[in-house]
Amino acid sequence: MAITHFLGEETPTSGDLPKVGDKLIDFELVGNDMNPVNLADFKGKRIVLNIFPSVDTGICASSVRHFNEAAAKLDNTAVVCISKDLPFALGRFCGAEGIDNVTTASAFRSMFGEDYGIVLEGSPIKGLLARTVIVADADGTILHVQLVDEIKTEPDYEAALAALQ
Repeated sequence: MAITHFLGEETPTSGDLPKVGDKLIDFELVGNDMNPVNLADFKGKRIVLNIFPSVDTGICASSVRHFNEAAAKLDNTAVVCISKDLPFALGRFCGAEGIDNVTTASAFRSMFGEDYGIVLEGSPIKGLLARTVIVADADGTILHVQLVDEIKTEPDYEAALAALQ
């Protein structure tokens, strides 16, 4: 298991996160249109997985906005923003915010969090996904992994985007 923090209190995750050099684990999530979103949908593209507890919190919303802006400038790169929010909430947020450069996907009926070892095992938001960024090349080899040390802080955007250089 990995450890993050919620308001300074240690919070374990459900397992070990993938490491730099590993291959991305296949996944099936649910898109805003209720259709599947699979790893295979991004074959041949570099990928940024922006994973967070809920788009209904300021920090999570900020990460989606930040990666949406960055994605507009990235060649051959897909940014997938993942939470356990229902697809309707993700779609509503993206529509209201004009978010159109990223793919939002829900893990609400998926083993994604367990497979990636990022389900929060403690804290008041137990069961949601830990704030994590995973970057992989076009072959699915992981270049960067960050489990944010304190859930109430933003990820290191510069480090994630630098991994794509």
